[in-house]
Amino acid sequence: PRTHVAFLKTHKAGGSSVLNVLHRFGQRRRLRFALPRRYQFGYPRPFRAERVKGFGPRAPPFDIICHHMRFDRREVQRVMPNDTFYFSIIRDPAAAAASAFAYYRSIAPAFRNAPSLRSFLEAPERFYRAGQRGNHYAKNLQWFDFGLHPPRDSRAIDRTFAMVMVAEHFDESLVLLREALCWPEDAVTAFAHNSRAADGVPALSPEQSQRLRLWNALDWALYTHVNRSFWRRVEAFGASRMEAEVSRLRRRREAASQRCLQGGGPVPAPAISDGRLRPFQPPGRARILGYQLRAGLEGEERERCARMATPELQYKDILDRDQF
Repeated sequence: PRTHVAFLKTHKAGGSSVLNVLHRFGQRRRLRFALPRRYQFGYPRPFRAERVKGFGPRAPPFDIICHHMRFDRREVQRVMPNDTFYFSIIRDPAAAAASAFAYYRSIAPAFRNAPSLRSFLEAPERFYRAGQRGNHYAKNLQWFDFGLHPPRDSRAIDRTFAMVMVAEHFDESLVLLREALCWPEDAVTAFAHNSRAADGVPALSPEQSQRLRLWNALDWALYTHVNRSFWRRVEAFGASRMEAEVSRLRRRREAASQRCLQGGGPVPAPAISDGRLRPFQPPGRARILGYQLRAGLEGEERERCARMATPELQYKDILDRDQF
């Protein structure tokens, strides 16, 4: 199994679920994480090696880096070994931008000043000011997270990232990731994290989706490039083999849900009695779901289930205590 891993966690693309995979794998094998002093590496400023807790000329080497950053290849290479496997995740800009509108409504002035997503899409230029603090969330957020600058081609990421997962095909992505890293099945059997309650969230119309893709044209170019590369990788893996592996992964996840979780799935945060498992709730209208463990779990089984259910912020604190 490969143990030197760098994951660029892009915003609103399913990265929190990947983080749980990396946290559990690294903790179980006592790997050393490159951790931020708080919860992000100085974001939205570009990543700098000095923002890693414990980084220095005499520091032991790091194995995994995975928390929010604006990517800078040279700076990350100062922290990670030369044989590091770099990967990331990307999502259709229409869905990602709609999620960002709900999640960062109070942070991005362009979103905050718009009465609704519909109003924003009718005339985004009316609300958006380039360079205004927080407005990086409002346009081409994924391109921004990759640290790209126009007019650089989206293919520039191929020189660094061995793989980019596609959020709309998350299970297929996990299968490919597991093969690339030579990790065991239980390592990628994971619950979805940082998912939003669907009640009261209107579905995007085809016209709204198209408007969001046009507004986020750089993200759309990045997504279409990654999507083509992704399906070439699936084709090389084998369609029938992929179908079998995805089915197996879903059966394992469902079995873990029934074994570990009260109700067998996610619940609203107020229903979670253990504060260590209650996910962060952003200011605004987005309501983030989490997990309540099933009563009667004990010993190693409870610990295993708790790790699968622990949100990213609390898990980062656990890793921090383990290392420091």
